[in-house]
Amino acid sequence: MPNLECRMYEPRFPEVDAAVMIQVKHIADMGAYVSLLEYNNVEGMILFSELSRRRIRSISSLIKVGRQEPAIVLRVDRDKGYIDLSKRRVSEEEARSCEDRYNKSKLVHSIMRHVAETLEIDLEPIYQRIGWPLYRKYGHAFEAFKLIVADPDAILDVLTYEEKETGPDCQEVTKVVPAVTPEIKETLVQNIRRRMTPQPLKIRADVEMKCFQFDGVLHIKVLVNPVSALGYD
Repeated sequence: MPNLECRMYEPRFPEVDAAVMIQVKHIADMGAYVSLLEYNNVEGMILFSELSRRRIRSISSLIKVGRQEPAIVLRVDRDKGYIDLSKRRVSEEEARSCEDRYNKSKLVHSIMRHVAETLEIDLEPIYQRIGWPLYRKYGHAFEAFKLIVADPDAILDVLTYEEKETGPDCQEVTKVVPAVTPEIKETLVQNIRRRMTPQPLKIRADVEMKCFQFDGVLHIKVLVNPVSALGYD
């Protein structure tokens, strides 16, 4: 079975002061344990003192199990995997930006995961060869995916990665090879176009036209007939 678990971004842990999307897992004596949704559900903790700037009267009114919301990273211990977070230090602007980024990342992740599941391959190598390079180049892979809808070759065919192999003289050789195989490219483009192609909108408006001249109806027909000829109802 392929491994379909992977973080959304290249760094294994978020940076201090970054806003991240969390989900509350359970509430303990000192605070709430949460999962960082963008980092493969790595565990973090929000102390009760970091829940609100105001005096806390009821913990349950401030944080609930299962809720998803932004939080600010206070400390990261990369060796032990400990992450301390704050809810009270998140500004409105940071919350909006975090939610927007997460929604885009979630769509990218869903598409990437579906490709891995369809082709029965691990998810992380697809991120290493496609997803994370697109994040680096375009700021967010979502922006690259929007371009892929119209011109996949221009975005995907230039991606490469280094592959190491042993040569005839038993020396290790590094080769630069295309990052996207034809099979992955076809499946990825199909999924991106299915999920991200803009849908045409049909807009209807009721228009009332009046002409107070003697032959007003004829004047209105002169205006309306060219529109009807274009196929609009």
